[in-house]
Amino acid sequence: MRQSIAQLERAFVEEVELDRVRRDRLRHTAATRSRVRTIQRRRAQSSLRFALLVFTMIATAVIVTVVMFRTLYIVLG
Repeated sequence: MRQSIAQLERAFVEEVELDRVRRDRLRHTAATRSRVRTIQRRRAQSSLRFALLVFTMIATAVIVTVVMFRTLYIVLG
């Protein structure tokens, strides 16, 4: 009976250690996934901001060109 109880205690200790290792691994995996998602989100936001900047610059160039030629037409016409 004593040997059986000692074996049970040893098995319990091993199981607790395995659970601890498993929890640490899961925590590490979750932290890595979170970090990857944050990087992807930042990259997507940066791409959107860049596209908006390019669109704004092109629109500004078009508007300035149109206004310049209209003003030139009015002045010379």
